[in-house]
Amino acid sequence: MSGLPKPSIIEDQTLALLREGYLFLPRRLATRTPPIWRTRLMLRDVVCVSGPEAAELFYTGDTVTRRGATPGTTLRLLQDKHSVQQLDGEAHRHRKAMFVRMLVSHPSNVDDLVTRFEDAWLRRFAAWERRGRISLAAAAETTLAEAALSWAGLPANQQSVERDAPVLAGMVENAGRFRPATVTALLRRRRLERRLQAEIRAVRSGRRKVREGAPIAEIAGYRDADGRPLPASVAAVEVLNLLRPIVAVGRYITFAALMLHQKPAWRARFADGSREGLIQFTEEVRRYAPFFPFVGGILTRDAECYGYRLQKGQWLLFDLYGTCHDPRWFTEPDAFRPERDLSWQKDRERFVPQGGGETAQSHRCPGEKATVALIAEAVRLLTYHMAFDVPEQELDVPLGTVPTGPASGFILENVRKR
Repeated sequence: MSGLPKPSIIEDQTLALLREGYLFLPRRLATRTPPIWRTRLMLRDVVCVSGPEAAELFYTGDTVTRRGATPGTTLRLLQDKHSVQQLDGEAHRHRKAMFVRMLVSHPSNVDDLVTRFEDAWLRRFAAWERRGRISLAAAAETTLAEAALSWAGLPANQQSVERDAPVLAGMVENAGRFRPATVTALLRRRRLERRLQAEIRAVRSGRRKVREGAPIAEIAGYRDADGRPLPASVAAVEVLNLLRPIVAVGRYITFAALMLHQKPAWRARFADGSREGLIQFTEEVRRYAPFFPFVGGILTRDAECYGYRLQKGQWLLFDLYGTCHDPRWFTEPDAFRPERDLSWQKDRERFVPQGGGETAQSHRCPGEKATVALIAEAVRLLTYHMAFDVPEQELDVPLGTVPTGPASGFILENVRKR
């Protein structure tokens, strides 16, 4: 099959992307067989793809690089330059192995993080009871920030959490758009990076003692394949690449609460402390909820996708949200059905809310094990440990906004112990 026709500049779809958000690619790829489409975004030639074959192209081997594939403000608010996501080949695999050790293969690290999250949640509960009315989205982000800072080996006192939680949440909140708040988020990130650089230097010099195996100690002590430590500036970026995604799990927790509200039979199932179906419920939340809309890449060599020849240097977008909502890959994709029995450990080219492929070898997010564990613990806390009322509020999820969530932030009233 020949290549896709090159689009003209007047076919640019940037305004449509900004208007339609998560639905921009699904609306165009769901009606195409195979799901591949060439257009222009920001006047740049791009090939958009979805589905298992596209996932295999993006996440197998080194055919696709992340360098040069993400707009500057989005890159700097999220992974940033010189991070593991910007590496390829052996350099990427070597540094990625550090993240896999911390987030996947170490037998107790995720359990430790979840315990710290539970402790932080329960410590805050009395204040929530006194207040009587809280935004779950904001409460979850602050609680996750405390757990993440403590787990990483960083200061997690009230002052540190109140200072750093909105910075970490703001990186995600402002990554999908450019506005005055985006500039503020970038400046706040830079200040946090400078504080983390000082923490890295203090750990390396021995002036700051942290527990053995603490992530900040792992990153401070990391050596690349040539035996060189990371510059303090890069080490700080990688610490942020642990902290920021943990705080972002608050978005999934809010969606989980929304599903419990809309599907009360599931809430009743977990209210007696049963864990039956808990992981399946959690994984279906990840499939169903809008989180990452798509991911970008650049071909490092000529390649083929769905029979079309693509040239080295071609900019690509892989539709994560659309793949998870395509009836070609999921029966009744717009229905919330935990009985699908999905898992981050299988269905690696179809179930791709945070990317596809094999975690250790590809650019797939290494934090899915932790994400699932944190959402599951939050569901347990929301159903078994506490009760609350859900007042009338705006619970619609605007899919034209990236990132998104229930418009109200999911307000809880009359928060109380069960």
